[in-house]
Parts: sequence; structure tokens; C-alpha cells
Amino acid sequence: MLSEIADRSTLLLADGTPVGCVPERQLAPKWFAVYTSPRHEKRVDRYLTTRQIEHYLPLYHPRHRWADGSTVTLDLPLFPGYIFVRIDRSERVRVLEVPGVLTVVGGPGRQPASLPESEIEALRAGLHLRRAAPHPLLRAGQRARIRSGALAGMEGVVVRQKGSLRVVLTVNLILQSVAVEVDGSELELMDSSVPSTAKSCAAWPSLRTSGGPCGSSGRLAWS
Repeated sequence: MLSEIADRSTLLLADGTPVGCVPERQLAPKWFAVYTSPRHEKRVDRYLTTRQIEHYLPLYHPRHRWADGSTVTLDLPLFPGYIFVRIDRSERVRVLEVPGVLTVVGGPGRQPASLPESEIEALRAGLHLRRAAPHPLLRAGQRARIRSGALAGMEGVVVRQKGSLRVVLTVNLILQSVAVEVDGSELELMDSSVPSTAKSCAAWPSLRTSGGPCGSSGRLAWS
């Protein structure tokens, strides 16, 4: 009897779903956003490393000047309160057991919602090659695609900041945005309508137009 119970338990995932009832594609590891306690991102990062759970904590490196005039370069989370993990459904409980982890971010029905693997991999491969910093969430404006260099293929909203161009990338699932510094020659405008408050594409002479002016609300995943 005990051996029969043990055999049955091995056929269940951590959420109680029989393995045989889950399509194989759903068992494959996927990227998820994990919400952490405030200022616990690095602590969670260390625990996940110890437990050999694949993860990604994007950082940016601002310069900070102390009151005595000295300066230091800081390593701060690019998405405060979040870290990304690549797990299959059976590992969800292992992640939730990590001190500092509050929940795995979910979508409709509160089920964990996965992120496109291509988007996360693009960030891992190219984000460290550009200057980046957190940015207030944007939903509309001139939209462009990075067509060359690091992060090529990613889309976002174009803004000007201190005389330079930045593309604001948004993870809609966690409602977080980051601004990535780019050169105008690396961008192409996307075909869409422009809000009345947005500048015309003529304001960006170095951008190559791809079908016309651009601007729209955010879309799933990156906007």
C-alpha cells in the first residue's frame, strides 16, 4: 500500500497535476517573473544560485556621490522588486520556498504567466553592452525598432533625455520600463499612428522610416 502511494506521488507535479495530463511543451522550462520583497533582489539571486535554479537579475550601474564628495559605482536592480527565473512547472514550489520570494507573477486566472524566451535572451546577451536605467512606465509615443547593435530587433518608445536618444522597453507583465541609450542611426520608426501630443517623425532626421510615423499603446511582453 505504501509503495503504491509513493508510486502515485511521483506521477504528480508540485501543483498536484498528473504528469500524464500535461502536454510535453508545458513541461519545458520557461522564463517567469518573480516578485520579491523590497530590496531583496540580490539576496534572492544568491539563494537561486545556491539552489542551482537558472535565473537572471538585470542590473544597472549608476554613479553616486556621497556627502563627503567621494563617488562610487553602484550595482542596482534594473527592475526593482523583480527577478526572472527559467523553470518548468515542477520547480515552482522550489522557487516559492526561497527566502525573499513573494510570488511568481501570473496572468489571467492568476496562473503563472511565462515571458517570451527570445526577449529575455536578447536582454541577457545585449543589455550589458548599452547604458540602461529604470524609466517611468510609458504606454504611447513614437515607436521604433532597434535594427542594429546590441538588443537588435527589440521595440519600444523613443524619448529624448539630456540631448541623447533612448528607447523605453516595457515588460507589461510586471508594468516595469527601462530606458536604453541608442544612436539614431540604429533605429527605424514603425508603421503606426501618432498621438496628437507626440512629435512628428521629422523631429528625428537620423531615423529611417519604416512605412510612416509611429506611436501606439503597449503590447504584450515588450512595448
